[in-house]
Amino acid sequence: MPTTWTDVDPLAYLETVQPERRRHDARVLLTMMERVTGAAPRMFGPSIVGFREYSYTYDSGHSGHAPAAGFAPRKSATVVYLPDGLAAHEEDLAALGPYRGGVGCLYLTNLERVDLTVLERIIARSFATVTAAGFGRRAAQS
Repeated sequence: MPTTWTDVDPLAYLETVQPERRRHDARVLLTMMERVTGAAPRMFGPSIVGFREYSYTYDSGHSGHAPAAGFAPRKSATVVYLPDGLAAHEEDLAALGPYRGGVGCLYLTNLERVDLTVLERIIARSFATVTAAGFGRRAAQS
């Protein structure tokens, strides 16, 4: 079953996040993403806090939708989703501070160790790219 938006209150969800470090980081990201996107948070599936939506189509023809900006506080790290891919942010990532990365995910263990100005710039650029006209008609990162 595909992941979809839910009616769960994101603020109530964040109060359940453990450990406390993840809960603290989630509050910082919530405020940052609200500012960047101008949107209220919504839950996408059981654990992703998302802001707005974009549609994608893979080269294979598979299509769907996902948050245009979002994060998920996990036990070992907070995941920040960058739908346009990490490669689009190489220069900023070099200045960010400690992180692990996947194709479209930043794994951050402690926001106090990264440059929040750089992180906000990365999120803002990713959001602008993903919400630009025509983005969803291109093949999304797989």
